[in-house]
Amino acid sequence: MAWGYGDGWRPYVPVARRRANAAREVARRAKKGQKVSPVKIEGRTIATTFWGKAWCENLEAYSDYESRLPRGRTYVRNGSVVDLQVAPGKVTALVMGSELYEIEIAIEPMKPAAWKGIAAECAGRIDSLVELLAGKISSGVMEVMTRKGKGLFPTPREISMDCSCPDWADMCKHLAAALYGIGARLDEKPELLFLLRKVDHMDLVAQATEVPAIGSATPAGGKTLATVDLSGIFGIEFDSATPLPVAPKPKRGRSKKATTITAKELVAVGISRSLIQSWLATGVLERTPTRGVYGTTPEAERRIAARRTSAHRGE
Repeated sequence: MAWGYGDGWRPYVPVARRRANAAREVARRAKKGQKVSPVKIEGRTIATTFWGKAWCENLEAYSDYESRLPRGRTYVRNGSVVDLQVAPGKVTALVMGSELYEIEIAIEPMKPAAWKGIAAECAGRIDSLVELLAGKISSGVMEVMTRKGKGLFPTPREISMDCSCPDWADMCKHLAAALYGIGARLDEKPELLFLLRKVDHMDLVAQATEVPAIGSATPAGGKTLATVDLSGIFGIEFDSATPLPVAPKPKRGRSKKATTITAKELVAVGISRSLIQSWLATGVLERTPTRGVYGTTPEAERRIAARRTSAHRGE
């Protein structure tokens, strides 16, 4: 695959020129009305949220990739990933090198049994879609999700890749840049990870029907969401001004008796203020004109009753 040069390779293109070429290509395609989604990295940190960091750390955990990843980090940081699109089981990208290269990455879907096992282990430990996508999950859920070879993230054997460049290596720097670009994209849209693995993230939230009371024992992994916010521990920054996708509110309806409950009463039965906000966001509780007073739904009353029962039993 000679290019007219003695060693068969195109000459090195300086970073500044490559960055300029990438920006020019983005502008050209946008002007023609083509949908482009370049990967933009601020500073040297590729990913800052739990999901983005976990993706990058999963890549770096496998020796199969370690020799090629450093150049990929450089490429994604300097804006060489002109476009990156994520679809079920597939990622396509355009990466600027000595010329524009086309990338295709196929990722096997999770096996149904493996996904069912993950959902079972996370049962009752994720309270809302908002908290799941924000990375505000307990240490136990975090361990399940990121478990090497058995968690949500793919292994090298589950990833097949192709780049139009002349590098015959299994992973060229352009492919490595695209893989890191996925991590950066998960910072913006963490739900894309579930799309990529062809699983429904709502399966995890649907399992959250029996949430233990605060201070109660929890399955193999530690505290529930209501008792710990791991964003501070793991340096996860979540911009609350950026709206996250929220699951459609279930048709819970108001209770026939249309009761209300105060924040003080909710806290007294072991429901934290952060969990109250989650319930408001997902329609379990309803706002009223009076501050600190909320309208209940049948689902809210069921959850509150479960908390009271657990507290009475001393669980």
